[in-house]
Amino acid sequence: MTTTLRRIVRAVTQSGNDSVVRWRSGSREGQLIVLVLLALLDLVFFVISLWDYNRMPISGFYVPLLMGVLLLRFWPLVGLVAFTTVLGSITVISEGPLTTARITSICLMTFSITLLLWEASRHRSGLPGPLGEAMLVDLRNKLQSQSIVPPLPTGWRSQSAMRTAGGVNFAGDFLVANLSKDERRLEMVLVDVCGKGVGAGSQSLQFAGALGGLIGALPPLGLFAAANDFMMRQRWDDGFATAVHVLVDLRTGEYVITNAGHPPAMRWDAVAGEWIVDGARGMALGITDLPEFHQATGRLDHGDALMFYTDGVIESRTQGVTEGIEWLRQTARSAVTSGFENAPKRILAKVAHSHDDRAVLILDRRA
Repeated sequence: MTTTLRRIVRAVTQSGNDSVVRWRSGSREGQLIVLVLLALLDLVFFVISLWDYNRMPISGFYVPLLMGVLLLRFWPLVGLVAFTTVLGSITVISEGPLTTARITSICLMTFSITLLLWEASRHRSGLPGPLGEAMLVDLRNKLQSQSIVPPLPTGWRSQSAMRTAGGVNFAGDFLVANLSKDERRLEMVLVDVCGKGVGAGSQSLQFAGALGGLIGALPPLGLFAAANDFMMRQRWDDGFATAVHVLVDLRTGEYVITNAGHPPAMRWDAVAGEWIVDGARGMALGITDLPEFHQATGRLDHGDALMFYTDGVIESRTQGVTEGIEWLRQTARSAVTSGFENAPKRILAKVAHSHDDRAVLILDRRA
């Protein structure tokens, strides 16, 4: 008996999970299941209301309607609204003469239903709010997986920290990384798409997908040339981005930095105990068909590090680029006095303003 009960529970659980999966896919079958369940809930409320109106007044029908807005696409929602309206009308009429209170309830319910349908019709994805958000978040998570630097060979460590303007989960700053199969060549690109928060978030998602497919397949200058062509074709209103690319040989420590309008990188000199501003410069992506990119080369010895950051770290309404870079040099110097562990987070914690997205990336070669 116990085994049979377990099988029944397992079958019911599996059926429920399958129904949730079908609903999340936005399929007609999944929508039909939800519509039937909400219609049954309507019927339960209807029976209770006929038995005792005081226990289930017409306002109780708002519950399945609100659930429908969250779970149903537009046309299934229209069907639920029509069904609920019929049941609600029968409930009110069956209670005898219409009083002022009941007429007011009917008017408010009609207005609410109209508002709900208008809001549902504005979902351009054709999906209810939670499904559309889930799809967008899933896309963001898949693209952000490209920013996870793979485990590096012994002696190397990469750390990054990002914060968005206004605390939203979509930003114009992103990182794309790639480690060669032989674990010798590490490539990283830190990008800052023009704009802030959600406005730049959709553009950065699209741009991150493009860079994720190109990194590792093209040399640095070729990668930036292709990225610039991509930006030029998009014709965005704020159609430019700054980026910095670093290619590191993890065996020798030699590196090449390519800059496209991004704030200058910094190299930590373990002997001097100072952050040295890198000389690579260049034009931002998406401004002209043939931008000029500059490169700088160097070598990381044991104890040295490279730091990359976006302009949100150094610029503010009261602080220019030059002053911001000097402030960052001093702040980052203090942050790594006790070691590089969690240094990007400690640096971002010192940034007083939060009006722009900001990111810090540090690659260090352990002593």
